Amino acid sequence: MEKSFSDSYAAAGVDVTAGYKSVELIKSHVKRTNIPGVIGGIGGFGGMFELAANEYNNPVLVSGTDGVGTKIKLAFLMDKHDTIGIDCVAMCVNDVACSGAKPLFFLDYIACGKNYPEKIEQIVKGVADGCVQSGCALVGGETAEHPGMMPDEEYDLAGFTVGIGEKDKLVSGEHLKAGDAIIGVASSGIHSNGFSLIRKVFNINSETIAVKYDELGTTLGETLLTPTRIYVKPLLTLMDNVRVNAISHITGGGFYENVPRMLNDNTLAVIEKDKCFKLPIFDLIQKTGNIPEHDMYNTFNMGTGLMLAVDSDKADEAVRILNENGEQATIIGEIKDGEKGVEIC
Repeated sequence: MEKSFSDSYAAAGVDVTAGYKSVELIKSHVKRTNIPGVIGGIGGFGGMFELAANEYNNPVLVSGTDGVGTKIKLAFLMDKHDTIGIDCVAMCVNDVACSGAKPLFFLDYIACGKNYPEKIEQIVKGVADGCVQSGCALVGGETAEHPGMMPDEEYDLAGFTVGIGEKDKLVSGEHLKAGDAIIGVASSGIHSNGFSLIRKVFNINSETIAVKYDELGTTLGETLLTPTRIYVKPLLTLMDNVRVNAISHITGGGFYENVPRMLNDNTLAVIEKDKCFKLPIFDLIQKTGNIPEHDMYNTFNMGTGLMLAVDSDKADEAVRILNENGEQATIIGEIKDGEKGVEIC
């Protein structure tokens, strides 16, 4: 009898009905992110968003895309999938906000070895939580089942966002100058960078992540899986009140790679490390791995997830606004004349 191919896709490892169930389960999470401008719902071939007429004189669209790197291994080991989506959103929307733009909408992409609808729902719940925190809409996405390409229990997650800003209000760095104050804003922890090194330092597995450290007050796994902080709303509020001359999102590459991205030629960022925010996890990483201090600052955010430069006479006001809007902010340094780069003292 000749084989029928009517069910060959399922035989190949792709469960179409699981895909349908996943969509139904995530609808309520997507609905939570609706904001003015969203047209239609999920399920179409493209997510639609309407720009309000006359809201901007010279609008500029700013986009960003990213994933969460090997932090996702922690989610697998802990079988906890409801926060990794926050990380994905944060890595995208924080970058867009650093340009002075307001994130409008977000799309996610999940590639999985096998589609487990309840797990997909938890991932998208985190994505929706991140969108709510940043004030943008989740207008679409894709869940792709890749049998044979990755283990059934594993997945990867990436995202994409588009924001909008008034051209003459975007943060370009043109106003940055010697004498500007550098303000640091606290991170929530590791965020989403440096996990390849962390996995090596702690020999990450199901046993090591369950170890509770007194200095952390919880298990290693719970500390490491803490979601990336989303700075969008406080940052936009600040920029409505104080001109921000430059901004740096401290992601992969730590201080030494990210701070220069906000500098102009012949400007030097001098940062006083004792004024920066400190979290016990970074001391634990450095001590356990016997890692040189320079390498720590070249890999991690070290407790400061965002830096911005403002006129020195606006620094106290900027700190006040950020603190009043739920952040921990303080003056940590100064812009000086010199060869473009970072000096940590």
